[in-house]
Amino acid sequence: MLDRNIQPSIVDAVSFDLKLRKCEQYQLDNQVPVYSMNAGTQDVLMIEWVFKAGNWFEQKNIVAGTTNFLLKNGTSNKPAFQINDHFEFHGAYLNRACYNETATITLHCLAKHINELLPVVAELITESIFPEEELATYKQNQKQKLSVSLKKCDFIANRLIDEYIYGFHHPYGKYTSTLDYDQLNKEELIAYFNRFYAEGHCTIFTAGKIPSDLQQQLNTYFGGLPLQQRPIPNIQYNLQPAIEKKQQIINDENGVQGAIRIARPFPNKHHPDYQKTQILNSVFGGFFGSRLMSNIREDKGYTYGIHSYIQNHVGETAWMISTEAGRDVCEATITEVYKEMEILQNELIDEEELSLVKNYMLGTVLGDLDGPFQLIARWKNYVLNNLDENYFYNSVQTIKSTTAEELQELAKKYLNPSDFYELTVI
Repeated sequence: MLDRNIQPSIVDAVSFDLKLRKCEQYQLDNQVPVYSMNAGTQDVLMIEWVFKAGNWFEQKNIVAGTTNFLLKNGTSNKPAFQINDHFEFHGAYLNRACYNETATITLHCLAKHINELLPVVAELITESIFPEEELATYKQNQKQKLSVSLKKCDFIANRLIDEYIYGFHHPYGKYTSTLDYDQLNKEELIAYFNRFYAEGHCTIFTAGKIPSDLQQQLNTYFGGLPLQQRPIPNIQYNLQPAIEKKQQIINDENGVQGAIRIARPFPNKHHPDYQKTQILNSVFGGFFGSRLMSNIREDKGYTYGIHSYIQNHVGETAWMISTEAGRDVCEATITEVYKEMEILQNELIDEEELSLVKNYMLGTVLGDLDGPFQLIARWKNYVLNNLDENYFYNSVQTIKSTTAEELQELAKKYLNPSDFYELTVI
């Protein structure tokens, strides 16, 4: 019996021997790859269909996102109400999302209802018709949301900083206007749907308490679809970053708060510096106890929160510092960000702080390994970025072994204020 009078021993996360649970891999009859994490204790299931259908492949702005959103809004056999009612009746949740390179359809449900749900998902992938009335409603709603969002300084800042780094015509840098919605038409959506969904490239991820016949079920409903047959378009974009690196935008003359974004281009996950730089980022601004939070929030009181992070792009990416501060202290906030960069370049991180950050990062990894949905999310990230499980073990070892001297060299290489774009929107 557990003796609650005896305090359990405390073990640092850096002492753990972390293991990444393997996932099962197989292919359907049409060569669609499936990654499966059978690790659940409850009878719940997640299935995600990931298509190479993000805005990277669109030739006209917002076609990819609109096509993805309207997948649930009508097929040749079912109107939108009937589709949504079917999933709700079975206690299921069907979501869709569009990103830069990929677009997804995600199903969460009870495993016992999978027979009733998979045929309808297959119908969405093959029979969506994008009714004119649904498209009209979507346009109206999106334009209204956009008009509200354009009054917010943080929304404007997020749009513009990406444009400055990548260029407006790059998929990572472009953004939406009301004119884009006005120019949408049904024929464009159908053409995009046919090319990138009905005849597109798909990868399936499943997690939870996997039914014994799920592979057979997936093969029945999706293994005969004309997927994976046409080559993925090889589309390349040139970066066109802004020439002027410092910008201040007045979006609201009476605004009392400013949104600050400071960012620089940065290599993606395949670069040898990437994993070590994640440690430096954690020290700098990557968690609640970081340098930026301690200085600018806790000491100066300029902001409620300030964070730095490396964007999770497949191609070129960026190192971003993001915060909102009072209008009268925006300049002072920016000054303090650059001061913290300079300190990291000139002073070694002490052993206590570095140990704290390493334990925090490995504790976060440990949390991400708890449960099938978290596990498959990690595998999905590796698969979509053309990585494997070695990336996980290299990352863990890098966190444990990286020295303060190495982090100082990385700070000298990447934390130079002259390399950063600086934007304030009030």
